[in-house]
Amino acid sequence: MTHSGNPFGQVLVALVTPMTADGEVDWPAVEKHIDDVIVSGADGIVVTGTTGETSTLTDPEKLRLVEVGKDVAAGRAKIITGGGSNETAHAIELYQKSEKAGADGIMIVTPYYNKPTQAGILTHFRLVADATDLPVILYDIPGRTGVPITYETILRLAKHPNILAVKDAKGDFSEVSRVLNQTDLMYFSGDDANVLPHLAIGATGLIGVTANIAAAPYRVIVDAVNRGDLAAATAQHKKLEPLVRAVMTHVPGTVSAKYILHGLGRISSPRVRLPLVGPEEWEAAIIEDELALVKDVEGVDFSNFRPDRNAAAGGALPKVPGTTR
Repeated sequence: MTHSGNPFGQVLVALVTPMTADGEVDWPAVEKHIDDVIVSGADGIVVTGTTGETSTLTDPEKLRLVEVGKDVAAGRAKIITGGGSNETAHAIELYQKSEKAGADGIMIVTPYYNKPTQAGILTHFRLVADATDLPVILYDIPGRTGVPITYETILRLAKHPNILAVKDAKGDFSEVSRVLNQTDLMYFSGDDANVLPHLAIGATGLIGVTANIAAAPYRVIVDAVNRGDLAAATAQHKKLEPLVRAVMTHVPGTVSAKYILHGLGRISSPRVRLPLVGPEEWEAAIIEDELALVKDVEGVDFSNFRPDRNAAAGGALPKVPGTTR
C-alpha cells in the first residue's frame, strides 16, 4: 500500500499505561490521560511502547489499548501501536490483530535479547511490514535491544513501501543526516533531550516520554521549527531542559513519568509492574529537586505537585502475566 504524506503526526506521546495500586491497567485513567495529552497538543499516541511497559502487558491488554486509544482520540490523533516481539511470528500476529483493532500505524522495535545479525534484522522488519497494510516506524534503540539498525540496513529497509519512518534513539546525528539525504524516510526523535537538534537537521517530529507530562511545549517547538522560528523553539527547549532531566536521567522514564503524573494528580497511582519498581527515596529526592528548577512550562503547574513516595515504592505482580516469549 502507498502511504502519502505523514500518517503519524509530529508530536507523538510515548504513552505510559496508568495502573491501579495492584498493577492492573486502570482503564478510566488511560482514557483520561489520552484525552489530556491530545488536548495539550499531541497529534499522535504510541501505545504499548517501551514507556507503556509493553514487556509486561498481555496481548489482550495491548489490543485493548489500541481500541481505547481510537475511541478516545476520535480522529484527533493517530494511534500507533509499539512493542511487537523479539519473535517474528508473534510480532506478525500482534500487529495484524492491532490493525484489525483500528491502529493507524505500527512501530517495530529491533528484536531484543536474540541479538540477530543485520540479515536477521532486515528479514524481521520486512516480514512484519509485509504482513500489514499499516505504515511502519522502525524503532532503533540499541541501548535496550543490544544491536543497532546499521546505516546500510536502514537504506535497504527504506525501499519497502510500508516502511516510512525511523524512531531514532541512537543520537548519531551524522547518520540521521545521511539517511535523510539518501531516502524519503521520516525521522522521529526518540531521545527527549535531543528533540530540537533532531528537528533542526530535518526530523519530522518526536516520540517523547516527557510529553506525557507536558505535550504543549513540544507542540510549540514543532510549530516554531515548521515556520522557521528557531529562537522560539530554542526558548521552549531551554524551559523544558530541567523537566526532561528529571524524567529521563535518574530512573527509567516510565517510572519517573508515572511518579510525576501521580504527584500532579493526573493518574490515580504511580504503580509500575515488576521488574520495574518505583524510585527509591534518594532517587525520588533527586527527581523532586530537578522539578523545583522547572519554571514557566506551558500546561504544567508544579505548585500543585504532591509526590507520594510510599505509593510509588516497589512494583506490582499482575494477576495475569504477559505473553512475552
